[in-house]
Order: sequence, then C-alpha cells, then structure tokens
Amino acid sequence: MLSIVLINVGVYSQKSQIKDAQSLFEKGKSEEAIVILKKNEYLILNAPDEEKSEFYFLKGNVLKDLAIRNIDAATNFSDASQSYQDVILYENESGKYKFSVKANLALKDMKSKLVNGATEDFKAGNFKESAEKSYKVYLFDKKDTLNLYNAAAAYLNAKEYNLAIQHYEQLKKINFSGNGIIYYATNKKTKEEDAFISPKARESYIQEGLYEKPRNEAIPSRKFDVNRNLAYAYLEKKDFIKAEAVYNYLIELNPNFIDSYINLAYLKLQSKKELTDKIDALGNSKKEMLEYDKLTAKKDDIIRSAIPYLQKALSIEPKNQEVIKTLLGIYRSLDMTKEYDALKAASN
Repeated sequence: MLSIVLINVGVYSQKSQIKDAQSLFEKGKSEEAIVILKKNEYLILNAPDEEKSEFYFLKGNVLKDLAIRNIDAATNFSDASQSYQDVILYENESGKYKFSVKANLALKDMKSKLVNGATEDFKAGNFKESAEKSYKVYLFDKKDTLNLYNAAAAYLNAKEYNLAIQHYEQLKKINFSGNGIIYYATNKKTKEEDAFISPKARESYIQEGLYEKPRNEAIPSRKFDVNRNLAYAYLEKKDFIKAEAVYNYLIELNPNFIDSYINLAYLKLQSKKELTDKIDALGNSKKEMLEYDKLTAKKDDIIRSAIPYLQKALSIEPKNQEVIKTLLGIYRSLDMTKEYDALKAASN
C-alpha cells in the first residue's frame, strides 16, 4: 500500500512539474522550462507511451525555441531533433498519433531556420558558429550533404584546419559533387529573387500569387573546390606530403589551375630549409667541407625540382610577377645565366 501511494505521489509530482514547464514555455521562459524538464526526465521513463510523447513534444518545442533564439543553437537543435524523433517513436509504438504530424513539421521548420542561421553567421564572420550549425543539420539529414560542405568551408574560414580537413576528407569519401539545381522565383512584393528547396515548394507560392518568373539554375560540381580547399588546409597545417598529393590531383582535375603549380613549387622549396640550416651549422674542417659540398648539391637539386612547376605556371600566366620573381631568384642562385637573362628580357 505504501509503495502504491509513493508511486501515485511521484506521478502527480511529475505531471505538476510538466505543467509548470509548459506554463513557463508559454510565457517565453524556455531556459527555466528546460531546467524543469531535464530535472524530471527520469520520471517519465516508466510512464505510458502517450505521456512520453507529450513530454518529449514539449521538450522539443522548448529546445527548438532556445535554438531559434541562438542560445547554444547547434546543441539545442540536435537535442530538439532527438526529442521530436522520440515523439514519433513512442506514438508509433502506442498507435496513438497526437503529436507526430506537428513533430515532423517542427523538424522541417527547425532545419530551415538553422540553415538560415548558419548562413547569417557566415555572413557576419561568425565562422565557427556557422560551421557547428551546418554540421548539426548534416547529422540530422545526411542525405543533404551540402550542409557538410558548408560546415567544412566555415571551419576553413575559422582557421579550424583539423575540423575542415576532417569534413573535406569525409566529402571525398562519400564522393560529394554538390551539383544540382537551384529553384528561383521573384517575390512580387520585394521584386527580389528567392531560392526554394524544390520545384513543388516554389509552385505552391506561385499558385498563392506571391511569386512569379520561376527559373532554374544549374549548380556546377564542387569536387574541385573540395580538393582545392583541402590542399590549402593541409598546407596551413604544414602537412606538406598530403598537400602535395592533393595539388597533384588538382592538376588532374584542371591542368590550367595555376595555383597548383605555384604551391607545388613552394612545397619543393620548403624542403630545402632543413638542408640550409645544416649547411649554415658546418665548420671549416676537411670533413665538414666535404659534407658542405654534398648538402649543397642536394639543396640545388631540390631548388631545381621547382623549376618545371614555375615554368608551367608562367606558360598559363606569362605576366605573373610572383612567378617571374621566384623563377629569376632560382636561376640566379643556380648560376643559370642564360635562362635568367632570357626571362629578364621577356618580362621587361
């Protein structure tokens, strides 16, 4: 009898607490509401599925409100998504559907708002926050791989190179191309073009008389951009071996992309620094002089290996002053007088 009374008291307390949380949420006090819900969540574990779905629908709404208000948006978006999915799970188990439709609509609305939030953060220069939001959206819907691409790009801008590399490598693994179609229509009121997620969504607004002049725009493949940005991230991390591999792959994708040749030349020249330090540390003994000759020859070979990349870059952009200056410096250091004079004359 005592245990039954205690259980009943617990159930009453639980319902009272949820009612308080609902009241706080309706008053716009979501931060206070979520404290109550998290504190009492363990009590709902043994409740009927109908009560669980009601609890998690409220929790989802509270967390969604916090995310929309940009309060720990990425985490609250993720938690809200899980709560709405719990609603659907419990109502599927009970066979009683009270909140599932609203939960599904809330998920779609929340995804749209978080994507917009990520875009606004990026425009405002809040790159890390933008990346976190885009990645959370990707985790929610992994079929929408554009959000993973946006997360990688934002992390790159935030100089979070490890995370940028992680996401770009994932994009390569899933063979991301990013090509597709953007569905535009002109807002009759603002006279500005807006993008829609599908032709069906656009058509519904046109039928309502809000939009006109629909047009489609093809999105080119982003495969090249993924690899270009990945190479840059490896370069910034001073992982020269991996950077070189990606730059060579970029040449396969686009043989006329001048930056690949310039950066490959840079990578070659970087490897001479260690030898230069060793040479500078040598003394004047006979043994050290022999070592000097050996290391100098090796250093010159390394410098020489950069020449073909710079010559190719110059064939793409004959007036590129950065390339001309670097190539002249190499010719001078290697006593390649004929090549130096020819390039000097051609560049004047």
